[in-house]
Amino acid sequence: MPTDVHQHIWPPGFLALLRSRTAPPRLDGWTLHLPGEPPYAVDPADHDIAARARLARADGLDLALVSLSSPLGIEYLPPAEAAPLLTAFHDGALDLPAPFGVWASACLSAPEPDPEALRRELARGCAGLQLPATALLDAAGWARCAPLLEVAAEQDKPLFIHPGAAPAAEPTAGAEPATPAWWPALVPYVQQLHTSWFAFRAFGRPRHPELRVCFAALAGLAPLHGERLVARGGGRDRGRVDCRAFYETSSYGTRAVDALVRAVGIDVVVSGSDRPYAAPVIPDLGADAAVHALRHTNPARLLGPTKGARP
Repeated sequence: MPTDVHQHIWPPGFLALLRSRTAPPRLDGWTLHLPGEPPYAVDPADHDIAARARLARADGLDLALVSLSSPLGIEYLPPAEAAPLLTAFHDGALDLPAPFGVWASACLSAPEPDPEALRRELARGCAGLQLPATALLDAAGWARCAPLLEVAAEQDKPLFIHPGAAPAAEPTAGAEPATPAWWPALVPYVQQLHTSWFAFRAFGRPRHPELRVCFAALAGLAPLHGERLVARGGGRDRGRVDCRAFYETSSYGTRAVDALVRAVGIDVVVSGSDRPYAAPVIPDLGADAAVHALRHTNPARLLGPTKGARP
């Protein structure tokens, strides 16, 4: 079935909790405040459930997976603050109409992750686990998240790695902003994905050999550095494709997707849009079969037998 593995919707209960907060992440009406990013004017239509369902159908989708916006930083709030937000997101997202499904998220600020909480959300119908890339930047991060990843593996559910919160920008003299508004999406988000991909190769895959993993935004194009990896002593297996490591296409077009396909093959690239922050792009790869692979065949392999459907 045609699938978009990467969208975002904030359900009403989740919106209400964001508006009740006095510290970031918080909503002031429809203005979002995050540490390190300029205030962002949220379009109410982006979170109008009926309108988004119509848009998904217009895109020809049978399944659109929504996820918590990890740049909000909710996973790293103190547990007492994170828990009600995560509950409101999961409850609201699981109540969305067709064609929506949902990725589960987890609190990462507690002394230890809670695998039982993840197990409950997967049992309720979540398609898999989403973690921010900031949680998986090194060996320690992969080790700390291992209890959650083991639950995903034993349940035959995939992991979706999404950019996390951007670091605070240094203030500058005068009235000019420290960085342009597009900076977080183009610099820290891409760096996070790039780093998490190399950490996955070095530490994640050896520890979780059967886990299916999907990197948002083509993993920051990290797989294109395979030749440099070999040249600098990072291994001699540049030509070997990890058939359980997938890459979704949000915010990229034909040139980037074509380059990644040349590096990792067509079978591990999946369609994702990051709606409402970017519109879906169908890359021109020269054959209808390639588009079918990105939208149909490959997402089905990523998501497994249930294909993200709820029980």
